[in-house]
Amino acid sequence: MSLISISNLTFSYNNYTDNIFENVTLNIDTDWKLAFIGRNGRGKTTFLKLLSGEYAYSGKITSSVNFDYFPFTPVYKSGDKTIEVISNCIAPFSVWQARMDEHIKNGTESSENYRALLSKYIDSNGYIIEDLIKKELELMKVSADILDTDFEVLSGGEKSKLLLAALFLKPNNFLLIDEPTNHLDLNGREIVCDYLKSKKGFIVVSHDRQFLDEITDHVLSINKSDIELQKGNFSSWEQNKLNRDNFEIQENEKLKKDISRLNSAAARTADWSAKVESTKIGTHAADRGAIGHKAAKMMKRSKSIENRLSKAAEEKSKLLKNIEQSEDLILKPLNYHSERLIEAENITAYYGEKKVFDKISFTVNRGDRLCLSGKNGCGKSTILKLITGQSIKYEGSLKMGGSITVSYISQDTSFLKGSLGDFAADENIDYTLFLALLRKLDFEREQFDKDMSFFSNGQKKKVLIAKSLAQQAHLYVWDEPLNFIDVLSRIQIENLILKYCPTMIFVEHDSVFNSKIATQTVKISRAKTEGTLQK
Repeated sequence: MSLISISNLTFSYNNYTDNIFENVTLNIDTDWKLAFIGRNGRGKTTFLKLLSGEYAYSGKITSSVNFDYFPFTPVYKSGDKTIEVISNCIAPFSVWQARMDEHIKNGTESSENYRALLSKYIDSNGYIIEDLIKKELELMKVSADILDTDFEVLSGGEKSKLLLAALFLKPNNFLLIDEPTNHLDLNGREIVCDYLKSKKGFIVVSHDRQFLDEITDHVLSINKSDIELQKGNFSSWEQNKLNRDNFEIQENEKLKKDISRLNSAAARTADWSAKVESTKIGTHAADRGAIGHKAAKMMKRSKSIENRLSKAAEEKSKLLKNIEQSEDLILKPLNYHSERLIEAENITAYYGEKKVFDKISFTVNRGDRLCLSGKNGCGKSTILKLITGQSIKYEGSLKMGGSITVSYISQDTSFLKGSLGDFAADENIDYTLFLALLRKLDFEREQFDKDMSFFSNGQKKKVLIAKSLAQQAHLYVWDEPLNFIDVLSRIQIENLILKYCPTMIFVEHDSVFNSKIATQTVKISRAKTEGTLQK
C-alpha cells in the first residue's frame, strides 16, 4: 500500500478564464478501487490526464506508482499478431529481444549491455509473458486462440478487453480507466465488471450505476464547488448526498426564518432605542442618566442581535453550494391516430451479401417502449436505421403507419460541428426551447457560443438528446442515447420518459435505465429473436 498525494493542484486551459481545478488536495490509497463521478464537462477526463502527466499544472502530485490511461491506441503494423501487440503494450519485449539476438549473433553475450537487456527482460516476465496474458484472457472470457490472429482484424470490444488486460499486467501500475463500458453490450459489461472485481489499484470513470456499485470501494466526486472523497460505492454515495442535501435544505429554511425574525427584532430595537433617546430632551439631569442607561441596554441588545444575524448569515452561506439543480425536462409527444405504429414480420437484413440477422418479428403499439437487446454486431442499430427510412437491404414485411413523425438519436456524434444556432435551424427546432433543454441538462451558458466540435463527448450527446426532446414526434428512436451521459442527467431522462410516456424503440446498455423504461424487450441474435414482456 502507498499513497498518491495531490497538493494544491490548480489547472486551467489556455482559452479558459476560470480554473478547472483550484487548490485541490487529496490522498488516494493505491489499493483503492475508486469510482470517479460528476456532471459532464466538470473535468473528470482532464483530472485523469493531469495524473498521467499529459498537461502542465501548478501544485504537486507525488506517487510511487506509474500511471496508465485507458483507453489508448497501441502502436502496430498491418499483419502484426495480437500476442506481439499486447506484449509490447506491457513492455518493449520485441525491441529487447531483437537487441539480445543481435548480441548473440555477434558473440557479445558477455557484454554489460546484453546483461542489462536480459535483466530487464527477466524482471518484466518476458519469458512467461504469453502465459500471463492467457491467464488474463481467461478472466476476460476471451479465447487464447485470438493471440495468433492479426490484431487489426479484431473487433473494438476484443481490442478493449485485451488492452485493459495488458495494463493490469504492467508492474507497479495504477490505472486511470475512462468510461470502459461505452459501446459495450450487456454481456461485455458483465465480463469487464467481473474482471475489475478481481483487481485493485485504479480510478474508473463510468456513468453505469450498477457497474460502479459492483466494482468500487471509494467514490471521488466532482461537485459544483469542490471535489469530495468518501468510502463506499455509488449507491452509498448517492444516499449520503441525498441525506446531506435534505439536511442543508432544512437548515437553510430554518436560518432564513431566523434571519427574518432577527431582522424584525433589530428594527424594533432600533425604534425603541430612538424613542428612549428622544425623551432625554428637556428632562432633569438625573432622569437623563437613567434614560441613557436604558438606551445603552437597548444598544447592547441591538449589538447582540447584529452578531447573531451575522453568524446566521455566515452559516447560511456555507449551505447549498453542492445542491445539483436537476430541473424537470419537457417533452410533448404527438398522439398517433392508430393503436399500432410498427409491425415487423420475419425481417432479414443484409450488408451487401452478408446477412446481419434472420427473421426478426416485433410490433410497436402506441405507448410502447421497446428495448432491443443483444450482443454488439447482432443488428440492433440496423433495425433502427430501417425504421428511420435509411437504405438497408432487407427481406420480410415492415409495415409502418402512415404519416408517422420520427425523432432519431444516432450513436454517432462526430458530425456535430459549427454553432448551436445553425444546428437548430438545420433541424427545424425552436432555438429558445433547445437552449432551455440544454440548460436543464447542465450546460453552462458559456458553451452556447462555442463550436460544437470542441464539446466533450457527453456534451455532444446532450445536444442530440435536447434536439430530440425539442421535436414533437409520434415515435422516438434512440440508439445508445446514454453513452458518455452523466448519472444525474440519466435520472432526469428516466423521470422525463416515465412522466410523458412517449412511444419509443431504443437500444441502450444501461441495465438500470432499461429496467425502469422498457415496457417490453426484444432479444436479438443472428440465429433467432425472442420477445419477452418485461412489465
